Amino acid sequence: MKITANRKLATANPVNRQDDRKPREHCGIFGIYGHPDAARLTYFGLYALQHRGQESCGIVSGDGCRIRQHRGLGLVAEVFNPQILEQLPGHLAIGHVRYSTTGSTLLVNAQPFVVQHGGQSLAIGHNGTLTNAREIRSSLEKGGSIFQSTMDTEVIVHLMARHRGADTVESLINALEHIRGSYSLVLATADQVIAARDPMGFRPLSLGQLNGAWVVASETCALDLVQADYKREVEPGEILVLDAAGLHAHRPFPALPHRHCIFEYIYFARPDSQIFGKSVYLVRKRLGAALAREYPLSADLVMPFPDSGIYAALGYAEASGLPFELGVIRNHYVGRTFIQPSQTMRDFSVKVKLNPVKEILKGKRVIVVEDSIIRGTTTRSRVKSLREAGAKEVSLLVSCPPTRYPCYYGIDFSHKGELIASQQEIEQIRDFLGLDYLGYLSLDGMVAATQMDHDSFCLSCFSGDYPVTLGKDFSKTCFEEDICSPGPLEATPVCEGR
Repeated sequence: MKITANRKLATANPVNRQDDRKPREHCGIFGIYGHPDAARLTYFGLYALQHRGQESCGIVSGDGCRIRQHRGLGLVAEVFNPQILEQLPGHLAIGHVRYSTTGSTLLVNAQPFVVQHGGQSLAIGHNGTLTNAREIRSSLEKGGSIFQSTMDTEVIVHLMARHRGADTVESLINALEHIRGSYSLVLATADQVIAARDPMGFRPLSLGQLNGAWVVASETCALDLVQADYKREVEPGEILVLDAAGLHAHRPFPALPHRHCIFEYIYFARPDSQIFGKSVYLVRKRLGAALAREYPLSADLVMPFPDSGIYAALGYAEASGLPFELGVIRNHYVGRTFIQPSQTMRDFSVKVKLNPVKEILKGKRVIVVEDSIIRGTTTRSRVKSLREAGAKEVSLLVSCPPTRYPCYYGIDFSHKGELIASQQEIEQIRDFLGLDYLGYLSLDGMVAATQMDHDSFCLSCFSGDYPVTLGKDFSKTCFEEDICSPGPLEATPVCEGR
């Protein structure tokens, strides 16, 4: 069913939050075994995955005898240089880029996370969110475990340490039997790299090969950069061991229905990646074409807000026959911090990143295609800038349904109050954004554009139907504050809320 808004309400009460970030993925992982320049290749792999996390990054390398690590806060190019990479010798390495959904932005929470146990070093990097991490942590702390960080990832290594005498793979299997939620993992010892993916396959993980070396990465764009040949996805529920004997696959868990995160297609993944067996670029173009079928609007041009929505806008323009224009230009050299201007420079935070092309917009009826609207305030400022540049009409079409429910599997909107569509009706959102027309792609239209089965995806942020059972009022605070009742490791998470 199409969702539209053309009628103004007199009682609009829009959400107006100061923080209007786009939805953010919280990690990217990379691993390689069997290459003499493993750390340097991992650096390039992380560079390709930088869009998945910009808060911190790290690389751990191994040479068969010991592992070495370097981690830091900031972007990959800020944390690493040639001298540091020279200090990470070895034929194996794993790496991680992080944006936190659990745990603060502190160096202690940077990954890969390294522990010493039984005379062996173990490093782990994690993409996803463990929904029962707080309960497990409480149980382990009661048993004497001491945690070094606030990350949910750390519970995995503590669970592994409980199985003394078991080899690394057996310890990992035992640990994963206890955890719930989403995870794609890379682990490293001095002589092994191990990759694992949760049985529902929430987060992507790909396998490649480079001159006999095996490579795993969150997205195939990282394989492309290091010139590795893509072989296949790491299957949901699969554990891969990369060592001197080659590649070994383990499938220790019962098969479960797949629940891939559809936001990977909508927004997270790089368009030059292939995930879940499909080209991200082509899926996004099909999302735009589906919008054109559901909303055949009359307009002078179609445009995105770069870089968000570009590929869906291309698909809409191609399907509708309307001209595609870049009505705003992005400044690609804006850093993460800059000197704040004086109060006389209005809307600086918006204009410093995106500047309208007045000659393109003046007097025109404009269709803007966006991938998503989460909180709304930045979109509102951008629409205002189009009006000020002379646009006659501004319509906004969104290449997914309204995001009404929190995500607990690795996206940073973990509270319902953060989502404008959970608080407001479509007409109210349209009025708040200052639009002439607002339309969201239907759920069926979105899924059809992927050319995959409806049941292949986690759609909980649109439907509220969570594939992994959650306790009452479950939220991100359950990971970070002592508000959940601990239970046995096998128990379903029980959260009593506030």
